[in-house]
Amino acid sequence: MNRRNFLKTGSVGTAMLFSPYYIPAKSQDKKLKIGLIGCGWYGMVITKAAFKVGGIQVIGICDVDSDHLANSADEIEKLQGERPRIFKEYQELIDMKGLEAVFIGTPPHWHALQFIAACQKGIDIYCEKPLSYDVNEGMAMVKAAEKAGNIVQVGFQRRQSEAFRKAGQLIAEGMAGTIHQIGAQIHYNPVLQDTTIQPPPASLDWDAWCGPAPMLDYRPNIGHMAWRLEKEYGNGHLVDWGIHHIDIIRKIMDFDMPDRFQSEGGLMVLKDQITTPDTLNATMYFKEAPVIWQHRLWGSGDLSPQFNNGIFFYGDLATLFASDRKVIIMPAGRDQEQQVMDIPTEAMQENHVADFLNAVKQKDRKSISCTPLDAYKSTASVQLAMIAYYTGSEVVWDQEKFSIINNPEASRLLARGYRNGYTRPEV
Repeated sequence: MNRRNFLKTGSVGTAMLFSPYYIPAKSQDKKLKIGLIGCGWYGMVITKAAFKVGGIQVIGICDVDSDHLANSADEIEKLQGERPRIFKEYQELIDMKGLEAVFIGTPPHWHALQFIAACQKGIDIYCEKPLSYDVNEGMAMVKAAEKAGNIVQVGFQRRQSEAFRKAGQLIAEGMAGTIHQIGAQIHYNPVLQDTTIQPPPASLDWDAWCGPAPMLDYRPNIGHMAWRLEKEYGNGHLVDWGIHHIDIIRKIMDFDMPDRFQSEGGLMVLKDQITTPDTLNATMYFKEAPVIWQHRLWGSGDLSPQFNNGIFFYGDLATLFASDRKVIIMPAGRDQEQQVMDIPTEAMQENHVADFLNAVKQKDRKSISCTPLDAYKSTASVQLAMIAYYTGSEVVWDQEKFSIINNPEASRLLARGYRNGYTRPEV
């Protein structure tokens, strides 16, 4: 699909067509039986979005934290009038009789095993981003979904943003001229947790939480909700949050994957508190135009706070800035004035979940906004940028073979070894 056609048609289930979100009346009659894998903060965000859309029944939830299980079961019972069954092991949930779909809201180092297990059962899946922890896991997930033929939506909900859609429309109409370069950034100051090594909470099975990833000594700063800036679990700010911008750039511009990656940065301020860069400049060379990512997790960020989180499309006729709820245009030339458009999007998360529920209930993939392969390309793009950072080298990517060219050190980082007791999925 080219960029202009994307902007004309969008996806069948997007906010452009359904406001605020939509499930056909005939599909509301039968409630879809859902299981939730990972019922902490974001797992419950997805689930509550689904309840707002309607037409679901959560029949089972699983988590390795007994407090998460109890609290989420209580909340779900209030929402639907019936208490879901609770499990510690995700495989037991996947084996539930009558289960039709699962939401995967666990940290990314668990995604591949849970996703592939659901595919092997033929269960439909809504999986949070990033698709996987490493590049090869992501490809194994794509192949598992292709083999299963199940319906899969990946949680890049900013594809529902009307502001980004408007930005794409303006670019397609030539408002900015030819786009020669794109910049993206999210500067912010994270609120960090205690970094002192200590026993995990009594409710949490830390060994099981770590799963196939390395089992580090527990401290709150790498546990629930705080794992994103830990290299072994979240792989840093670009992979966790910046990935949204890289994904929407790919969607708006109809980009495939970059051919080359160069990254530099380091821990300038938060050394000994996090293990991924608090300062990063990464260039992803798409064949059409380079995308330059930057973040600073300290200081005041951009000179103007309104630009701390967003994307700059640099054209020869204008620069266009887009964020979740705003588009700003600065025409080229002297004495020009900014054109500011406030474009809020209500219920991005609900719309994205609605796409999935529509697709599952109607057995029609046309509602899906982000397929596994598309999610793989966005996820691998930021993972490869981080590989360039970790190796201090240029990474050249072969899109036909899904491999790194002539860089053995970087190639080794395409797949991380699993801990004893866990088996990596084969690509």
